[in-house]
Amino acid sequence: MTSRREGRPGGRREGHRPRGRLRRTLLAGAVAAAVVLPVSAAASPAVPAPIPAAVGEQEPLQAVYAAHRTGLAEAARMAADAGRPGRADRLHTMEAGGAAQFLAFDGRGTGRAVEVFGDLATADRIAVLVPGSDTTLDTYQRFREGASALHVRLSAAHPRAAVVAWLGYDTPGTVSTTVLTADRADEAAAELGPFLSHLERLAGPGARMSLLCHSYGTVVCARTATGSPVTDVVLYGSPGTGADSAADLPTAARVWAGRGGSDWIGNVPHVRLGQVGFGTDPVDPAFGARPFRAGPGGHSDYLKPGSESLDSLAGIVLGTAGGGAGRAAATPEVPRA
Repeated sequence: MTSRREGRPGGRREGHRPRGRLRRTLLAGAVAAAVVLPVSAAASPAVPAPIPAAVGEQEPLQAVYAAHRTGLAEAARMAADAGRPGRADRLHTMEAGGAAQFLAFDGRGTGRAVEVFGDLATADRIAVLVPGSDTTLDTYQRFREGASALHVRLSAAHPRAAVVAWLGYDTPGTVSTTVLTADRADEAAAELGPFLSHLERLAGPGARMSLLCHSYGTVVCARTATGSPVTDVVLYGSPGTGADSAADLPTAARVWAGRGGSDWIGNVPHVRLGQVGFGTDPVDPAFGARPFRAGPGGHSDYLKPGSESLDSLAGIVLGTAGGGAGRAAATPEVPRA
């Protein structure tokens, strides 16, 4: 009588494959457990809002800003009338007393917004910030504060600097399965690429752009084809990008990577199982990115005023950062105010 073991090619045991499946299942669970933290935003998909203002690409910047401020004010009014005072208050804060500069605003659902800090028309150094999971109109203030802090830091050393806070996609929830796959990132990259081309036309002649990507935003940037004005792509707080190396990204820009000493993302398994997970850790020397000093901060501290990471990011944007692939980067020298 033939035994089960003898009947399997190569003498493999009957139980080998189930254990393999179990191991892969547990590993996928480890990725999910490490990423899914109890920090999800209180999104408000049912809040009413007007259709976004229709502005042509040739409209003057001030006219674009004014049109979106009007849409923002109307969205705040509609939210208040619908009994959603929390959303209304957050939108009023975004108006910034009538001084806010939005290239785009959509108050529907969890919302989208693209805000400019500085004079975009004269800027020759532009940082575009791409946020990660749980960034919505309900949590927008923390994103805005980071963009503002970077602009203040840049302007202290270089008056012709601007920052663009690009909430131009539907970010995944941290407590969701969407944060474990690249589906949202693929959709976002299809929006971000054309936006960068549009931004090039809006900016001053010869302006150089840096793409600063946080957390799930690094997955977005890793899928975005960049043109020649983008000189630097910076990945920080990354769960992985889905690429095996910096050379695999669709950009000719320099690629940087850093992680704060207290960032929990470092405990996430950098693996990819089919469509789940994002593979190689960008701060691993094998990835080939230029490292930068990110200091001791946590996952939400990279743009914190006075932080080492903020100094490093400012140095990269201004082109004064040192460092090279596969070795420790020198702290960028950015003059203090």
